[in-house]
Amino acid sequence: MDVVTITSFRRARTREDLALAPGEAVMAGGTWLMSEPQPRTTGFVDLTTMGWPDVEVSEAGLRIGATCTIETLVEWARGAATPRTAALPPAPADWCALDLASRAANALLASFKIWATATVGGNVCQSFAAAAMVSFAAGLDGVAHCWAADGTDRRLPVADLITGNARNALRPGEVLRAVEIPAIALRARTSLHKIALAELGRSGAVVTGRLETPADGGGVVIGITAATRTPVLLRYDALPSADALRRDVEAAPGYYSDPLGPADWRRAVSAVLALRVREDLAGGPGSSGGAVGSGTRVAA
Repeated sequence: MDVVTITSFRRARTREDLALAPGEAVMAGGTWLMSEPQPRTTGFVDLTTMGWPDVEVSEAGLRIGATCTIETLVEWARGAATPRTAALPPAPADWCALDLASRAANALLASFKIWATATVGGNVCQSFAAAAMVSFAAGLDGVAHCWAADGTDRRLPVADLITGNARNALRPGEVLRAVEIPAIALRARTSLHKIALAELGRSGAVVTGRLETPADGGGVVIGITAATRTPVLLRYDALPSADALRRDVEAAPGYYSDPLGPADWRRAVSAVLALRVREDLAGGPGSSGGAVGSGTRVAA
């Protein structure tokens, strides 16, 4: 749609360019900014001209530039050879958890046009409860690297960055520079299951799980998003029993009601999805594979 209040547009090329004048807002893909009126916004500052790499690979793990599009991340994670991924470094062969990127992105109610434009950073910073890249990043213990125009840096877990539905802990003048995923999480076996009230509806609950390799300690992390206003991460030293996991999921804080589902339904289906995730993690070696999370509806 036309955003009729905009009277200025500039491209950011240096960190100093991120200092915003009154009424300015940063944008990358702009898919949300252009989807509805922005009555208090009079200028856009384009982050895509900052030249941030889409992905960087190191022994420490994966660094995803905030301006990397969802499509680019998914194609790279799949190992697809496309013009967007041709110049990117290859992923280590043992990063099984990269499969979670595609499964999380498919939980996003969006067309291929949105995938090609919306950015990982924008999806995280919009901070909707059902944000697909929040499910991906929080489930893998992603860390948000935040920049301020004055040169200060701050890092905090993506799970802690989200403070409510469409609310986050970014300070005035801060932007998300990158999401960093540790290698220990990327080597883990993973699973994702989701549910929506309508087959093509926004996710009502998304549950992710990861089981670390024995060499990395064998820990288990179960993530609940979409069903709760902020991400919930349940941590275990080893795979919990089905009864213990169900109790913990049902006792998790933050379940909420809206037109897309009541809180008690979200709590109940999250427990069902968590048990399915547990079954996947208890299966064979490596990632849980493409069958996981393929269904969007659950009888609960």
